[in-house]
This record gives sequence, structure tokens and C-alpha cells, in this order.
Amino acid sequence: MSELKRAIINTDRAPQPIGAYSQAIRTAPGELLFIAGQVAVDLEGDPVGIGDVAAQTKQVFENLRGVLEGVGANFSNVVEFTTYVVGRDSVRGFIEGRTEVFPTIFPDGDFPPNTLLV
Repeated sequence: MSELKRAIINTDRAPQPIGAYSQAIRTAPGELLFIAGQVAVDLEGDPVGIGDVAAQTKQVFENLRGVLEGVGANFSNVVEFTTYVVGRDSVRGFIEGRTEVFPTIFPDGDFPPNTLLV
């Protein structure tokens, strides 16, 4: 069996991990990239959008953009999202933020699947 190759990714284009994990990992030969969960903090680690789920959602997508750009990728390379929100009251703000962001990151309207867990 051949050795599985993997590369740990930590880029300065997204907030640094706040615990014992990396921002992402890339595996070969298929070149899959798995990105760690993101929260609404800026590059300095300061919270963004306290009390505003739509603003938090937009910041999370900016953080995802940073990780993708850090490995030479972009949102056109994304094949799936898994989203976790806290409480049903957060769903509306998440959808509002995503509805604003998605047309800018997927201008062709080809949105990848998104699993939403509340």
C-alpha cells in the first residue's frame, strides 16, 4: 500500500486556530482539501457581528475565502458545505447572510450542496 500524503494548511489569510487543530488539510493523490470549522472572527481574532447572525455568516465566508486563497483555490473548487448554527432563531440570519454572499462567490448560480444542522 502506498503512503498517504497529506499537508497541514495554516495560512495568514484566515484567523489562526484557537486550539489544537489546523485550518485545513490537503490530501493526495486526489487533492482533497478539508477545512476546519470557521467562526465569526477577523484576522486579529476579534469577534465580528455579535448578535447579528447575518454579519457572522458573511465573516465566516470571508474566513473560508482566506483559507482557500492560502492554498491557491477559490469557491469554484468547493463541492459541499456543512453548516452548524446555534438554535432555530439563528437560521433566518444565516440564510440572509448566505443569500447575500452566494451570488458574489458563485456568480454562475451553481451553488454546492449545503447540509444545515441546527
